[in-house]
Amino acid sequence: MAPLRLWIDGRTFRDTENREVTLRGINVAGDAKFPSSPDINSHVSEGFFEADDISFSQRPFTLEDAHIHFSRLKRWGYNTIRYVFTWEAIEHAGPGKYDEDWIQHTISVLRLAKDYGFYVFMDPHQDVWSRFTGGSGAPIWTVYACGLNPRGFDATEAALVHNTYPDPAGFPKMIWSTNYTRLACQVIITLFFAGKDFAPKAIIDRVNIQDYLQDHFIAAYKYLALRIQEAGGIENDVVIGWESMNEPNRGLVGWPDLTVIPGEQKLQKGTSPTAWQAILTGSGRSCEIDTWDFGGLGPYKSGTALVDPKGETAWLPADYDDSRYGWSRDPGWKLGECIWAQHGIWDPSNDALLKKTYFAKHPKTGAKLDYEYFTNNYFMQYWRKHSDAIKSVHPDAIMFCQPPVLEIPPSLKGTKDDDSNMVYSPHYYDGVTLMTKKWNRYWNVDVFGLLRGKYLGPPFAIKVGETAIRNCFRDQLSAIRKEGIEYMGNHPCVFTEIGIPYDMDDKYAYKTGDYTSQSLAMDANHFALEGSGVNGFALWVYTVTNTHQWGDFWNGEDLSIFSHDDTPLPLSPSPNSSDTKANESLDPNSPSYSQSRKSDASTVSPLNLKASLSTPSIASQPSETTPELGVKPGFRAAEAYVRPSPIATVGSVTSYGFDLRNCTFTFSLASLSATKENAPTEIFLPEFHFPRDNCDVKVSGGKWTISVDDADGGMIQRLRWWHGEGDQSMTVKGVKRRQGMALGKEEEEGYLDQCQQSRCTVM
Repeated sequence: MAPLRLWIDGRTFRDTENREVTLRGINVAGDAKFPSSPDINSHVSEGFFEADDISFSQRPFTLEDAHIHFSRLKRWGYNTIRYVFTWEAIEHAGPGKYDEDWIQHTISVLRLAKDYGFYVFMDPHQDVWSRFTGGSGAPIWTVYACGLNPRGFDATEAALVHNTYPDPAGFPKMIWSTNYTRLACQVIITLFFAGKDFAPKAIIDRVNIQDYLQDHFIAAYKYLALRIQEAGGIENDVVIGWESMNEPNRGLVGWPDLTVIPGEQKLQKGTSPTAWQAILTGSGRSCEIDTWDFGGLGPYKSGTALVDPKGETAWLPADYDDSRYGWSRDPGWKLGECIWAQHGIWDPSNDALLKKTYFAKHPKTGAKLDYEYFTNNYFMQYWRKHSDAIKSVHPDAIMFCQPPVLEIPPSLKGTKDDDSNMVYSPHYYDGVTLMTKKWNRYWNVDVFGLLRGKYLGPPFAIKVGETAIRNCFRDQLSAIRKEGIEYMGNHPCVFTEIGIPYDMDDKYAYKTGDYTSQSLAMDANHFALEGSGVNGFALWVYTVTNTHQWGDFWNGEDLSIFSHDDTPLPLSPSPNSSDTKANESLDPNSPSYSQSRKSDASTVSPLNLKASLSTPSIASQPSETTPELGVKPGFRAAEAYVRPSPIATVGSVTSYGFDLRNCTFTFSLASLSATKENAPTEIFLPEFHFPRDNCDVKVSGGKWTISVDDADGGMIQRLRWWHGEGDQSMTVKGVKRRQGMALGKEEEEGYLDQCQQSRCTVM
């Protein structure tokens, strides 16, 4: 049996040459959250609820455009793709009806990803359950299966949905995430994870709704894994693993009191109902509800608002045609009535709350429930089913386990669930910047420390000054990684989402071309990743259709590193220089031998470079961006995310980091043996920062080369280093540039001319 292309050794990834692999990843693509035909992004209302006869078969992008996207991402130094797709994409037509066109398209895209040498792991993505509850993920029939009527969510505020919002352009920023604590999500997610315990009357096709939803969800992904396996040449060759459900949530499990917002609910924005108020408005009653806004230190109460559905409810009417999808609902589960009323939590005849602590204890055992109990029991029951289903098809799959965001991981260490082929895959966002859409370089908050009780209160968690903020981010990521080891065991840690909003300061960068804030924020996040000791990341996100006007075309988010309205970062198109001689020192056979050689496997010119970075099918797409927001394109802070990184390390990475301000890359490793000639340590060295004729390299010993070649289908500048055993270190200095500013055409052309000059300095 051939060795696996990527495998796990303790808490590191290894390649076929036993080199440590650092996963430098990107989420592809944000467009996968909504269908391609019809193209209904989150601000389009027409046809929104006609969601059975749709198609995702051109997501994440067309095959014709795949080469340009993969080539671009490869040039930016990414070696890993978190492949974003949704349950809705597979099974939108109804239970058990799989979209073979989408599956075949996915297989074709994955084959192309293989040509570019990417590692791919599959992400069954969801945000607040579904497009119809304000996010992405599950098909609309799952909402109906739970007895809910998505057309009633607007009036009842059971969910705040961008598609049905009266003023799409004015949809409040990041308010979509509050849907986790509104009725629709609280009901569906509770039923998905714990329906058998809390809604035993919810029987459909002779099984509880929990099993019905989970079994269909898992079966759809198992079917996709099977079709990928049958296609041949993809499993293990490019698809190296599968992740669990994106950002799972507990619903109402462990809710101590339905009349009170739990203290651990840190996110409040807009109307913020208690669970009891959400139940009432969901059944057509009016309620005066507190409103909240989000400031630098978190949410604060801003007032009250009357939510009056005027009798409209979030539940399917009693006369709804329940035969539409072919299921059989048990007579004991009545349509037209709140599921929680049917379980005795409240009495609709007089609106009396009868069991306000219904979700605080296990109905059968009486055990007190909290988030840790949810994670170790309800989440883990799902995880085992999910993992077993995938591994029954793809036994060598690396399983990326993603527990609830920022919650304590499940206690797996030393148990049968402590799978040696598992990865801990948490998420992290700088919440202050994400929610306010502003980069504050003067102070920030240690949110993770607050959640773990490290401080008496938010004021004590404030970090002042740029250095303190950057170190705070790094320490939070490091603490999350260490917590994973403590609870889950010795496994790799990969942050499968981390990123920044680009539309900061009311889209100031789009009006001026000045991306300084974005560059500083992006650099701080990468500084944290590099210094935290994690094994990799997947940046959120690459969105094919992003524009300055509508961002990622989903809920007002704008986190894509690519936009139609910005200029790609220029790359060095230096042609092959055969007259450059190697600079050598010492005995070539000695471990202390150093060499700098310049080589090209192919000739590149500005003409074919431009051709490779644009394609008529993309360039011809009209942008909806207004002149005000499109007149000053910039590089979209690319200098901060196109940065050097280890690719494959002989031995183990000790540390690495990139000082963007001084354009200096430092790297250290420890190796038990010297490198082999055909398998040196390899580092991605972006030409923008490190023109190979204008960078300085210092190594503790050995020989090295900098070259551009066509490996993996893209022109990647690599530094290859042959070194001896023991502790080794390297420093590479490049060209310092000002962060965040756009370059005009003349400046860009001048830079390209500069890169074509042959001036090599070796240190």
